[in-house]
Amino acid sequence: MEQGTTLLLGLPGVAVSRVERRDDGTRVVHVVTAAEHAGRCPGCGVVSTSRKESVTTRPKDIPYGTDGLELVWHKHRWRCHNPGCPRATFTEAVPQVPARRRTTGRLRCAVAHAVACNRSVAEVAAAHGVGWTTAQACVDEYTAVVLTEPQPTPVLGIDETRRGKPVWEFDTATRRWRRVDRWHTGFVDLYGDQGLLGQAEGRRSVTVTEWLCQRTAEFRDGVRYVVIDPAAAYRAAITTETLPNAQLVVDHFHLVKLANDAVTAVRRRITWELRNRRGRKVDPEWANRRRLLTGRERLRPAALSKMWAELLAHDPTGQILAAWIAKEELRTLLACAREHAPSWVIRRRLHDFYAWCADTNVPEVHTLAGTIEAWWPETLLFLKTGLTNARTEGINRVVKDVGRRACGFRNRLNHRHRVRLICTRRQRRAPAKIKQRLPG
Repeated sequence: MEQGTTLLLGLPGVAVSRVERRDDGTRVVHVVTAAEHAGRCPGCGVVSTSRKESVTTRPKDIPYGTDGLELVWHKHRWRCHNPGCPRATFTEAVPQVPARRRTTGRLRCAVAHAVACNRSVAEVAAAHGVGWTTAQACVDEYTAVVLTEPQPTPVLGIDETRRGKPVWEFDTATRRWRRVDRWHTGFVDLYGDQGLLGQAEGRRSVTVTEWLCQRTAEFRDGVRYVVIDPAAAYRAAITTETLPNAQLVVDHFHLVKLANDAVTAVRRRITWELRNRRGRKVDPEWANRRRLLTGRERLRPAALSKMWAELLAHDPTGQILAAWIAKEELRTLLACAREHAPSWVIRRRLHDFYAWCADTNVPEVHTLAGTIEAWWPETLLFLKTGLTNARTEGINRVVKDVGRRACGFRNRLNHRHRVRLICTRRQRRAPAKIKQRLPG
């Protein structure tokens, strides 16, 4: 019976002697040290035969069922008579409950795994009946083993995410208050299954440079493509000194967003010029604001005809429709990546986009064309490879969700560890289309 109860408990190194049940339903499991661990000195490994005293501890274990479970460990303190051993006395210990531990190893693993599933530390601590400090110590112990140095990846994604609201901190060195940068730059493996490789505070070029310089030379040499949004600071950080073999790729989602922003800016400006006020629902340009931001292929023929007729009738300048056509020309150009279009098709669509922008007198459209021209080498590389920052944007969503579940972080190190622990998904496979399209 005792052997079966020991197997049911499943805690290696101890054996169940008896089980009691209290009036409140809590089961008290009395255990003793198994024979193979009793009397073995942890310093020299010699089995002692000189018993000094009896000791009783109550290590915390994982919950079992709906009722409480309490462990009572009856063990002994032994004397070590080995002259070469620095220990005079020692208490019995097992791998699941090392010396001076008050929690079992499987409890610490359960707490760490629960937090790694994007649950707050306070919630997990309450569910397992431990304090917040103990639960956070379990997470720190787990992250020290799991979060290793990032492995080389051929495709690196870089993007920023905001961590809470701006705060002010008192600098003891300068004796002045300084504004803390609440932006974090994330580095994501877009080719393999490493997920989030790390985070750095700030979103300047020096932020990216310092993080890359902290990586190994093998990691920096292995990066072939870096996918970013149209950020000059990130482009300035990717040099031959930091990543000697890397090429920059701009994310097409942000280019389309710039085009949509240009259409919105033109619509608002025309409304002020025609009516000297903000747009209202009775204004055709305001009523069609969502149709203007919808892709041409997603609009029903009736909706497209209605938008076109209303803007032609109520916008005598024609600038709103001109901005919308420029946006659609840019989307047609970016669709070359999805269609695997040859070079001559890319050149023709690029000419159509530039020609339309040049023929209009809309300053927002001219600014959009200038941005595309400034980022054309990176855009052309996107059209050839099809690499995007979609996975990075998805991780940014998870990063914000982690902050919401934790109700904010005061410790920046805990924040970075929690974020990377949750955003690292090694079991996910990389998309096959990315692997197939990488040249060489």
